[in-house]
Amino acid sequence: MLSGPNAQKALDEALKDIRREEDEITQRIARATERMGKLRETELSQLRELAQVRLTEEARAELADSMSKAEAQAHEMLRAHGEAMEDLQTRLAEQDTALDALTEERGAVLKELSAKREEIEALKKALSVELSAEADYRRAVEAEDELEATAENALEKAVQAENDRAEKGAPYRADPLFMYLWERGYATPQYRDRGLTRMLDAWVARLVGYADARPNYFMLNEIPERLKAHAERLEADAAQAAQKREALEDAAIDAAGGKETREAVGALEARIEEIDAAIIAAEDAREALTAQHKQLAEGGDPKYEQAVGLLAQAISGMDVAQLLADARRTGTSRDDAIVTKLEDTRRRIAEDEAELREDRARLKTLETRRRELEDIAFEFKKSRYDDPRSRFGEDRLVGDLLNEFLRGAISASTYWGHWRKSQDWAGGSGPIVPPARSRKRRRSGGFTIPPGGFSPRPRSGGPWGSGSSSGGFTRPRSGGFGGGGFKTGGGFGGSGGGGFKTGGGF
Repeated sequence: MLSGPNAQKALDEALKDIRREEDEITQRIARATERMGKLRETELSQLRELAQVRLTEEARAELADSMSKAEAQAHEMLRAHGEAMEDLQTRLAEQDTALDALTEERGAVLKELSAKREEIEALKKALSVELSAEADYRRAVEAEDELEATAENALEKAVQAENDRAEKGAPYRADPLFMYLWERGYATPQYRDRGLTRMLDAWVARLVGYADARPNYFMLNEIPERLKAHAERLEADAAQAAQKREALEDAAIDAAGGKETREAVGALEARIEEIDAAIIAAEDAREALTAQHKQLAEGGDPKYEQAVGLLAQAISGMDVAQLLADARRTGTSRDDAIVTKLEDTRRRIAEDEAELREDRARLKTLETRRRELEDIAFEFKKSRYDDPRSRFGEDRLVGDLLNEFLRGAISASTYWGHWRKSQDWAGGSGPIVPPARSRKRRRSGGFTIPPGGFSPRPRSGGPWGSGSSSGGFTRPRSGGFGGGGFKTGGGFGGSGGGGFKTGGGF
């Protein structure tokens, strides 16, 4: 069996390994780019040497002056580029150290929190009979149970309506003529076209039976939104009922001498939330540095680009092809030696270019895998799978399956699905601090464990689009990956189903 803390540690180590390999490849790209810059300098020097042999004295003097200036300026720019790379590498190392410290602190705080939680649970068990005999407490529990059941029922209806929108709406979205009219707001006050366009749109509407189909498609989209809003209101009511019940429990705990421990639990939970938010911020900050690092490594630096441009401009000032052709036609050993060295320089440049293409492709793959693994790690903590009670029956999760995911043999959602299927709880029916939405957690002989928060909620808020239920990921990001939100099951223009029937409606 794989424990929750050990599983979390394995995911953290895998992330460190990916980041380390990203840095290594980026540095390799940087070295190759720097090497190519120096080889371009060498190429220019060799061409200048060849020109000294082949050109007239007047042409040599003019060319030598311009090429020497270009070499000197390019050399200085390449040096500045190298210093910028070193600075970024130092900052990345500092960010890694900060991430390691946060991860280590989180483990220590979680261990302390678990111990405090066990104390609270033992106290609750001792007080359960006394509390259950109080009428106010029984009414609070019954009210919460009733509201929870109603909210769960509303949630199920909303999910079903969302599935209907995805499935039954597919034929509408697959019909380009219907979607053309829909997106233009035809037959609504928002439609403003006049003249020939309006006449043609009316003809299209009659052709596809838009007047009959539009209300059906409108309701397919509207019903899930209404049910979602209704479920969220009921969820809020259930949360308020839970707070009333928890207040009675807290008062009983305090009266029994557990106030200090209870407050310690609250402080530790708050610290876990702070650490998780700090980890996300540190990961995002590191990613921003990584993007700069990659850009510089690949020569995307004005100084580097200007240096290469100067060298290229200097080379373009001579007829290289003619110089080489003339040198090959002569029997002069000096010509031959220069041409041989020049050909070797250009061969090395071509080899470096081929190596760069391979490294860039690998780096792109690693970036995708790292972001996906960050998403999985976020869901892992949000689901409380790092809890000491959490257990996984599949050891391959941190072995073969992890390797398959990193190689791209299985998708991130498939890999996360393996985690979910393998997970179970030991020593209780759930984690010590359940996720915010996990209210059905009553235990015989005790009462409800108050909800806590190890991980920050996704920016979209609420349970909608939760990766634990839909296969999507909810880690908040500042960029174009991840994100939460209510999953629609398919966007406009999606495939599926047959085309929209002409002349009829749904």
